[in-house]
Amino acid sequence: MAESKIFAGPRIRRIRHGLSLTQTAMAEELGISPSYLNLIERNQRPLTVQLVLKLSQTYDIDLGDLRGGEDETLSELKTLFSDPLLSGEIAGDQELGEIADAAPNAAKAILKLYRAYREQQSRLTDLSNLLAKDGRTTSLAGTRLPINEVHETFEGRPNFFAAIDTAAEAFHEELGIDPGEGASGPLKAWLAREREVTVRVLPLNRMPIYRRRFDRHSRRLFLSERLSHADRLREIALQAAMLKFGDVIDREWRTFTFSTDEAGRLARFELLRYAAHALVMPYKLFRAAAESEAYDIDVLAARFQVSFEQAANRMTTLQRQGAPGVPFFMQEIDNAGNHFRRAGARGFPTQRFGGECPKLPVHAAFSQPGHIIVEVAAMPDGSQFLLVARTLEGLQTGFAERPRRTAILIGCDIAFKGETVYGRQLGSETGQAGVTPIGQACRLCERQACLSRAEPPLTRPSGFDDMVTGLSAFDFQ
Repeated sequence: MAESKIFAGPRIRRIRHGLSLTQTAMAEELGISPSYLNLIERNQRPLTVQLVLKLSQTYDIDLGDLRGGEDETLSELKTLFSDPLLSGEIAGDQELGEIADAAPNAAKAILKLYRAYREQQSRLTDLSNLLAKDGRTTSLAGTRLPINEVHETFEGRPNFFAAIDTAAEAFHEELGIDPGEGASGPLKAWLAREREVTVRVLPLNRMPIYRRRFDRHSRRLFLSERLSHADRLREIALQAAMLKFGDVIDREWRTFTFSTDEAGRLARFELLRYAAHALVMPYKLFRAAAESEAYDIDVLAARFQVSFEQAANRMTTLQRQGAPGVPFFMQEIDNAGNHFRRAGARGFPTQRFGGECPKLPVHAAFSQPGHIIVEVAAMPDGSQFLLVARTLEGLQTGFAERPRRTAILIGCDIAFKGETVYGRQLGSETGQAGVTPIGQACRLCERQACLSRAEPPLTRPSGFDDMVTGLSAFDFQ
């Protein structure tokens, strides 16, 4: 049987230094030559099983200390150096492993500094939000990934692109789509007739990592069987929009200025998704249907043969001059609480609404999959919002897969309550009963005795008292 070999030179050196031994003295006690020990300490020779046992017997060493006790530190170092601020500084994991092995205390100090840096960035962001709420802008900004830059740009502006909507409406009329039949057939026919593009749905084993792929040479659009019919329709519409009025989309895209090419490509994809929604749900028809059905998302999804998420997303775009709809905003999160999509007819209302409160119904939606939750939420300043939350189905998965599930929150100011089926259902119970008190985020919220509080407020000193314990784990004065 082959011997198990362990490279642990820096750890052996630390043990020797801790015992105040020279290489000659340790080598003699282990029954090896000093030159061989020197090679071991420089990781040019491995520790054999016999030598590991000899070390354990001679110096009472825990074998775990020799078999990689720094795995956790190494994992944290990998996370640290994946930060955009440091990306590219370290060539690979081997160098990080050498840092963790050769200087574990220094590695832990680096991690401690990084945690402090991240904490300060979080506090600066919270402070910036507080100042912005008072009308004072700052230039404080943390390190951003390209996707973060794109999201911040789109969240801060109205989710409406007039030129794209106009082009999409004209194309929809040209196709002569029958609302009762849906857009899938006419779009496939146009692609085949005008662009010689055929659409094929491929099984998972032939398309394991993509949801959509367009082969320019064979003129075929491949879609994954994981996609629902509504998602397949969006991908077909996206391809058709790109081919029909891609120049309009590109002109809109060039109005943005991003710091990297990657951010620009991501922004273009966001505009393509917008164009697909605009093509399948043209502005005039969708707004008329939304108003006649009191913005019932399920009814709209069925009428246009789209998903709940697609219909909800489209509702946040109704801001055409002279023909606006209810100014909805939306956000999508996963069951770990990560936010990855926000939009609003007038921009996402970060300063007024925040969207980080753990008491929002979007978090509760995961305990009631497929069920629509309707609530009225009240901010500390008294402003109220009508909120609708529901889980989303996502991609079709196999038995052994565990996908990320998401939920969507769509909301509007309480002033528009009477225009929606959800607000009418609530009746007049928006004074006291049926109103959920929320805040922008725990760090910015000063509500006392909140059972959902996850962090202390940035604006108040801690108020721990040996004689009194509050309901929250983060008491403050």
